[in-house]
Amino acid sequence: MPTQTLRIASRDRGTFDAHLAIPEGTARVPGIVIASSVFGVNADVRGIAAEFAAKGYLALAPDLFWRTVPGPLRREVKEEADQAIARSQPRMEKLKTGEADLADALAELRRHPRSNGRVAVIGLCYGGPYAVIGPKRLGYDAGVSCHGTDMLPFLEEMAGSTRPVQVIWGDQDHAAPPPVIEAWRKAAASMPNLKVDIFPGRLHGYMMRENAKAFDAEAYSFSMARACDLLAALRS
Repeated sequence: MPTQTLRIASRDRGTFDAHLAIPEGTARVPGIVIASSVFGVNADVRGIAAEFAAKGYLALAPDLFWRTVPGPLRREVKEEADQAIARSQPRMEKLKTGEADLADALAELRRHPRSNGRVAVIGLCYGGPYAVIGPKRLGYDAGVSCHGTDMLPFLEEMAGSTRPVQVIWGDQDHAAPPPVIEAWRKAAASMPNLKVDIFPGRLHGYMMRENAKAFDAEAYSFSMARACDLLAALRS
């Protein structure tokens, strides 16, 4: 399917790149914005975008790190690890800055001639909190978090939110110790728009094929199916 690199104008007067995967056909369809891990828009993220497009959805993956260290990073290289820290810390400050980019990405995708105007966000690892922030603050129609990191501070964001949010972890994820999982599960029990699924034995990073130790095909497929269920509901 077609892909292209968009240059998105930032409200900060800069521009940033975003990888766009476009489904075949001419129909107007829902879209999904991919908030990447700290490794950026790498082969894993582009592969996820391609899979969404193959299933009939627009998929946009913006470079959320354009202000500091743009582009994708490799794994397990000291220099790249140092750059990952520069990208992501201080975390709350960086996430707040990234909100503007997610809002600009949303507006860009809605302007696409194939868009039906309805857009979800999927957050991976570092990007996980955007699955909550996007529907609550930024106007996204739904959110999915896959092995999101430091998610507990964002649980309170669910208060008063009515748009669907799906949160998925493995129960061996160092970023989601048992108290965090329990807190989210407890919230889901009283919030019909929040669903929490926990995969036994899965590690942090199960969506990432480049992470051979953590990648899990079953958890990956489950997460993609959950995201596509939400997108299917946005077709009308």
